[in-house]
Amino acid sequence: MIANSIDDLNPQIAAHARDLLLDAGALDAFTQPVTMKQGRPGVLMTAICPLELTEQCEAILFAETTTLGIRRSQQQRSVLAREFVRVTTPYGAVSLKVARRQGRIVNVQPEFRDCVAIARQHDLPVREVWLAAQAAWASDRRSES
Repeated sequence: MIANSIDDLNPQIAAHARDLLLDAGALDAFTQPVTMKQGRPGVLMTAICPLELTEQCEAILFAETTTLGIRRSQQQRSVLAREFVRVTTPYGAVSLKVARRQGRIVNVQPEFRDCVAIARQHDLPVREVWLAAQAAWASDRRSES
C-alpha cells in the first residue's frame, strides 16, 4: 500500500491520478479528506497495489500529483471465495457475486453494472432492479430446498 498526504492538489487531477492507478493494476485507489499541518485541508491519496506494482504506482503519483513523498506499508489481506451466478428477473438477467467462507455463503450481491444497464434500458430506478435480483436469488434458493 502506498499513500501520500497533499494540501495543494486540484481535485480533478486527483480523480485522474486515481484512474491511472487503477488502470496500472492497483487493487483499489481512493482519496480521503484530511487536516494537515497548521490546520490546512488536504487529501490523503491511497493506492492498494500488489508489491510488484509499487514502483509503477509511485511513479504515477510523483508524475501526476504535487506530492513530495510517499509512504509505503505492507498489509495482509483476507479474501472470501467467490463465484458468479446469473439470475433471471422480470427485467432481464443479472449476475450476482456469491461469497463463501469455509464453504458457507456469507454474502450475495447483485453486480451493480448489470443493474444499472437494465435500469437504464427499462427506465427504472436501479434500486428496483437490484431488489429484483436479490428476490430472484432468494426464490431460486427456496426452490432448491
